[in-house]
Amino acid sequence: MRKVVSQFGDGPLQQKLTAGDLHFLSDAEVSKGGEGTGPSPHEYLGAALAACTSMTLKMYSGRKAMNLENAIVTVDIERTNDVEVFSREILLQGNLSAEEKERLLEIADKCPIHKALAGQIQIKTQLVN
Repeated sequence: MRKVVSQFGDGPLQQKLTAGDLHFLSDAEVSKGGEGTGPSPHEYLGAALAACTSMTLKMYSGRKAMNLENAIVTVDIERTNDVEVFSREILLQGNLSAEEKERLLEIADKCPIHKALAGQIQIKTQLVN
């Protein structure tokens, strides 16, 4: 995996992010003191789960020769009683049997980001200067 680097961008909260040669922005919503020039960190977290889920379903259905034409994954995150609650909706498009749909729903929980978020996480922080 490429390391992700964040540093101050323009405006009060914007961050310039890089992952290898890729460049993108993160920012807070205007109502939260930012300028809304990019997804918030929580939106990136939701995007990671949505993208990983869809990729996992595409790979699995391809290996099993299922007629999955598209998997549209929507993720919303809300904080309730100091708990991050991820709501994930999956729309499966294609000529799929009920059994295939059920299996794909099970496979969705096996995507690496789902496993990371649902499992035990350690964050190691060190000052480097």
